[in-house]
Parts: sequence; C-alpha cells; structure tokens
Amino acid sequence: MSTRQAGAARVSDDDRDTSVQLLQDSFADGRLTAAELERRLEGALTARSRDDLLAMVSDLPVDVVHLTPGSGRIRREGDWRVPRLLRIDSVYDRVRLDLSRALVRHSQVDIELRLTYGSATIVLPAGASADVDGVRTEWGGMTSKAAAYARPGELHVRVAGELTHGRLTVRNSRR
Repeated sequence: MSTRQAGAARVSDDDRDTSVQLLQDSFADGRLTAAELERRLEGALTARSRDDLLAMVSDLPVDVVHLTPGSGRIRREGDWRVPRLLRIDSVYDRVRLDLSRALVRHSQVDIELRLTYGSATIVLPAGASADVDGVRTEWGGMTSKAAAYARPGELHVRVAGELTHGRLTVRNSRR
C-alpha cells in the first residue's frame, strides 16, 4: 500500500474515539478554544479517511512515555502521572504498573508492551476496564480479570503489543 493509499484508508470508530479524546484533552489543557474544539470535533466525527482525521489532530501533542530498560524491574505505583500512551520495550524485565492511586488525566490510556521474556502486571482502579485484544502472545500467556468494555465516566485502558515468552495479568485493585 502506498503512502497515499494509507492516508486514504477509511478510519475506524476506535480511531475517531482516540482523536476525539485527544481533542477534548487539548481543550482541557487550554490548547484549543471552544470554537476550535467544536470545529475539530465535527471534522473528526465525520472523517472518512485517515488524512481527514489527521488534519484535525496532527498539530496537537500526544502525551507519550517510552521506557526501554536494560534488565530488572519496571515499577510504577503510588502517586505517579500516567501518560496518554505508555510504551514499554523490554527483553527480560518484570513490569508492574499500578494505576489504582495514580494521577490519570485521560479517560482512555493506551499501553503498548513489547516483552520478550518478561512479565507484566497492570493493576487498574476499581471500576476501570481494559481491552487486551491487541496483545499477541507466542509462548506466553494472558489473563484479564477486568471488564473488557469502557464504562461511562470510568478509566478504560487499551493494551496492545507482543509477549513472546512473557505473561500479562490485568486486574482491578483490591482496595
């Protein structure tokens, strides 16, 4: 597929939802006026192609953190700021992301995992949901005890990536 064809590809509801969330977050951060938000929301919701959708959000910053440790552990727990997109690339690490007491400014968070031999545990706040359909495992395993569909007013986490020999566990906080 050429670059021109990729930009002309039809957008999905998930693509629209992600763009709408970015627009709303940018308005809340003071990056867009109410009039701009209204114009861009209309454009995002009626976009048919990726090019149309990108025209609405391409100048807005996306909150991204990319962690690439050597080996050992990655732990985020307690009072930490959760980015809109968290990418973790690791060969041997054990990852523990506890969002139960974290500062989460977005209604949806995307977590991309690339774990070769490591394992990951994601602890969600009570009432939060997680979609793990974007995770591919080869020799590893995956367990999610959280609701799979977004609930109005609650955090929704989309997890994607590859766990070659690793294991993923997603659950809600016991607190």
